[in-house]
Amino acid sequence: MQYYINLNGQTIGPMNIDQMMAYPVNSNTPVSRDGGDWQPLYAFPELMQRIQYKGSGAYNSDISAKKTLCGILAILVGTLGVQYFVLGKTAGGLITILLSLVTCGAWGIVTLVQGILMLCMSDQDFEQKYINSTSTLPLF
Repeated sequence: MQYYINLNGQTIGPMNIDQMMAYPVNSNTPVSRDGGDWQPLYAFPELMQRIQYKGSGAYNSDISAKKTLCGILAILVGTLGVQYFVLGKTAGGLITILLSLVTCGAWGIVTLVQGILMLCMSDQDFEQKYINSTSTLPLF
């Protein structure tokens, strides 16, 4: 299902629930489902459930755990693209393996730096760059 939101008079979308949660939405944010009529976010039970989950701290700890895991994997075995497979970006993992083979392992320097940057960035930046991104191979 695709949603549109209205923030500061600007329509943003279409996007899925995960992408929407990257924006500063609240229960009164105007939302449209598939370009239909606008209603406050609280009229959509599935969205309210996500906002409540996000505010509970459980959501943020999930992101933090995934960020730590991906950062460590990128440092230790980044040339195998494992960090992308964990993120669900299979194409990025395969591209990383291919680049590692073509560069005779030199691509490992890039994944080492990527892992360090993953561990240093905030949970919100990690979520926006690696989880909610439509990029196949997000790097830095």
